[in-house]
Amino acid sequence: MGTRAYGRMVFWEGASLWILGSQGPYPRTSFHAHHAVQITVKLQGVFSLETRDEQLGGDAVAVAPDMQHALSGDGLVAHLYVDPDGQSGREVKREWFSASPMVSIPAARLKDLPAQLRAAFEAKRRTDRSLIDLGRELLAELAPGSERDERPEMRVRKMLAWAAARLDMPVSLVDAASHVRLSRGRARHLFVEQTGLPFRTYLLWLRLNRALELFSAGSSLTEAAHGAGFSDSSHLSRTFRRMFGITADSLSVM
Repeated sequence: MGTRAYGRMVFWEGASLWILGSQGPYPRTSFHAHHAVQITVKLQGVFSLETRDEQLGGDAVAVAPDMQHALSGDGLVAHLYVDPDGQSGREVKREWFSASPMVSIPAARLKDLPAQLRAAFEAKRRTDRSLIDLGRELLAELAPGSERDERPEMRVRKMLAWAAARLDMPVSLVDAASHVRLSRGRARHLFVEQTGLPFRTYLLWLRLNRALELFSAGSSLTEAAHGAGFSDSSHLSRTFRRMFGITADSLSVM
């Protein structure tokens, strides 16, 4: 087996923080895309992110949602994933992606958070709460105007909440539309207009996040797959590789 990644994933409403390291250089991922803003921060070593058109490294790089990209490097990095349709995600998009879908973030904007993240991760008595608090602080530095409420309109938010509560069972657009008293056609149009994605694609992203949350809490891949509504661990693994460029079984969660 090739180089394995190790680390920890923590989740809170609208975002997650992954701190990942590797024993030696980690193989370059395949090109992949996911429906989240990605902010990758160097904690130790080096990393490089590339799209089809350019390559960036340095202290931190932000990648716009649904943008094809690949990652390579070694050492220790933090990946902050942010829901692009929440308040913070919309502010990050406004702040950083006006000129390009992938941009370098100056070290000054990060303050001493990279050092704090590394110290919190490597602490003998590390807690998920300490990582979540630092992840929130990092997001606040990068999205200072996120207190503005520019979430999707109420019916779309209700559809999302309804679906998120039922990820371990079959969920359809027809049922979600009925929940907010819309026709299937009107719900489909409104959902794409507000989120930029079809309902089915967004639902898959929600399922993947739930599976990763379960996996990081100690569930097996099979248990995580079933708990998030995937047919089996193979279905989860294929989705994980398509969205993150690596196989789920290459991760060792600490």
